[in-house]
Amino acid sequence: MFDARVRPFIDPPLNAMGRGIARAGISANQITLSGAAIGIGGAIAIAGQQFWTGLLLVIASRLLDGLDGAVARATAKTDFGGYLDIVCDFAFYAAVPVGFGLADPVNLPFALILVACFTVTGISFLAFAVLAAQRGLETTAHGEKSFFYNTGVAEGGETIAFFLAMCLWPSAFPLLASIFSAMCLLTVVQRTLAARQVLRPRG
Repeated sequence: MFDARVRPFIDPPLNAMGRGIARAGISANQITLSGAAIGIGGAIAIAGQQFWTGLLLVIASRLLDGLDGAVARATAKTDFGGYLDIVCDFAFYAAVPVGFGLADPVNLPFALILVACFTVTGISFLAFAVLAAQRGLETTAHGEKSFFYNTGVAEGGETIAFFLAMCLWPSAFPLLASIFSAMCLLTVVQRTLAARQVLRPRG
């Protein structure tokens, strides 16, 4: 919901850092994989009830997630890089709720529901992106991306905000997960209505 609005503020420093990292010979794919590994490490820390460690690792992971695109823009974007980025993103998105589910049995049903909602949200995102690409639709509202990013209530910024809140107030996970699950489902409805409008039969 807020991702497109903050892009003009975060992209310039990220791009500057990306150019420096590219000059050092580090590839975007290496950063993508490192970010995913650190994020999953954060989920493991959360599962062990090391919530502050999880918080720091989640922040580090998402910083790298922003930097991989900046490095790609400084060198050369590839389709495989885009594929790797989205797979690693959704692996991270699933891992964190699973970590909270393992941390406390009370959290488990809420974690399962949130992962299910993430799955449906991800499907709606990718299905829209594939069909938009077939029609030659493009957008730069979320920066230069490998996929068509259809705006929704629950995007990357909101996801990270909720993950950080969960780490700061782990006892509130059931409530926070329930709220965010509802936001994910609202995003699916929003994207479905947008798809109905945009993906009308041609002619």
